[in-house]
Amino acid sequence: MSATVVTIALAFVGYLATYLNNLRLSQRQERLSRVNRQLSEFYGPMLALTETGTQIFNAFMERAATRPDGRSPFATGGEPPTSEELTEWRLWVSTVFLPSIQAMRDIVVTKADLLAERQVPPVLLELSAHVSGYEITAAKWANGDYTQHLSVTPFPGEELTRYVRTSFTRLKEEQASLLGHRRRWSRSPVPDNGMVPTAGWRRLESAPMTSPGDINGRGQQRD
Repeated sequence: MSATVVTIALAFVGYLATYLNNLRLSQRQERLSRVNRQLSEFYGPMLALTETGTQIFNAFMERAATRPDGRSPFATGGEPPTSEELTEWRLWVSTVFLPSIQAMRDIVVTKADLLAERQVPPVLLELSAHVSGYEITAAKWANGDYTQHLSVTPFPGEELTRYVRTSFTRLKEEQASLLGHRRRWSRSPVPDNGMVPTAGWRRLESAPMTSPGDINGRGQQRD
């Protein structure tokens, strides 16, 4: 009788251990799947857009928006931009900078469920507001109104880049950790019951602009 009880108890303990182990593996797999989606659908594209935007913006500043004296035409205290310089700015904004930040905003709007935080970080709300403001400005340009050349709110360039880089790096580290656990489990011996566990915007001193769409570094057009 006692031998039967012991056998039943050992079987129950084995079943419970297997159940808990499978539950833990399932939870890890679910977490890994979410991290993969966060990287591939949100933070990866955001990082690519911010880093590419930084390079393009700096190229614009050095190639098309720097005067012979090394200063930006939009720098505080200097001569105001000429009509030719403003025309060049509108071209770059319309064809390069605005589409780029619109793509960032669209990721935030359509993939908000993949955010690492429980609430939308303020920097992403600032991004969305900046894009909407620039869309109004661009619409005025389309109607021949060139009295404004900025968004009504500044672009959070440095803060946005820092947030995206930090979040991407943290998720990559978590992904590597989860993958490492899964590899170790996959090498585990098969139990007797046959169940296998499964499971980086440069600031220019001569140009106060810190991003596309931020001519004077404060998001406010100078008279």
